[in-house]
Amino acid sequence: MTSTHAKTVDSATLPIIDITALRCGDAAARRDVARRIRAACVESGFFYISGHGVPDELLAGIIAAARRFFAQPLADKLVIDVAKSFCYRGYEPLKAQTLEAGMPPDLKEGFSIDRDLPLDDPDVVARRFGCGPNQWPPNLPGWRETLEAYQRAMNDLGETMARGLALSLDLPDDAFAAFCTDASGIVRLVHYPPQPANPLPGEKGCGAHTDWGAFTLLLQDDAGGLEVWDQAEGWIEAVPIAGTFVVNVGDMMARWTNDRYRSTQHRVVNRSGRDRISVPFFYMGRLDHEVACLPGCSSEDEPAKYPPTTPAEHLAMMAQRTYGN
Repeated sequence: MTSTHAKTVDSATLPIIDITALRCGDAAARRDVARRIRAACVESGFFYISGHGVPDELLAGIIAAARRFFAQPLADKLVIDVAKSFCYRGYEPLKAQTLEAGMPPDLKEGFSIDRDLPLDDPDVVARRFGCGPNQWPPNLPGWRETLEAYQRAMNDLGETMARGLALSLDLPDDAFAAFCTDASGIVRLVHYPPQPANPLPGEKGCGAHTDWGAFTLLLQDDAGGLEVWDQAEGWIEAVPIAGTFVVNVGDMMARWTNDRYRSTQHRVVNRSGRDRISVPFFYMGRLDHEVACLPGCSSEDEPAKYPPTTPAEHLAMMAQRTYGN
């Protein structure tokens, strides 16, 4: 999986699924969307969605907000360095993370927010993993409001996708309702400089990895660079398609489904020759919710592979592994 070349993907490999019916369709239409989601989750764990209801103005606004933030001098960004946060919020400098073991650090910088909890919240007082306040840049008027509007829209879309995933597993559409209550949903702005002309061996925007939560909703600009591992084709390009999100299954959903739904390796190699911006939304769900094999996903011949866990436990393990602290 170390090749630096990737094939261009087409919609036969990563389908585009119109999810309008999940928001406002009848039962038959919702089941049809769920059937398509199931096929994509089983086959590759990656697909595009359209008909998601997030306004184009907000999509453009969050990309512009990311560019505005990363254009600041490094000293201004370091005022809200993630190292100052006990809950991994704020600015992450270039090369702070290594997602692919044994490879050079990732050529990316980022900024993250999640549920904004005050210091006197019981979960914050108890220092439960992932719970705490956001950090905000002090010198970007109106910027926080854009981020929070996007966060609200993505939380709503995350709940819609959770209902679709439940239906895709032949469960009631509210099967994940408890998981979605007080859910963690991380909005991350990511800036990838162009791939160096002479990179270190294995050096790239971000190394091959799977995502840690239930699922990811990715907004990308038009630079390209996202690559998905396909068992038959090798690395394939998930090209930007305007007005869509790329959706991928994360580790929690894979565990829940006993790996019937795939949490697939992916990476970023920014060969565009210009800066790349992406905005992943990692839907982690309620951090203390038990994730154990779902009904219908195990059998006598195929017993559950994983012991029960929680998103917080898995996140803590992966953060330690990839940030080295």
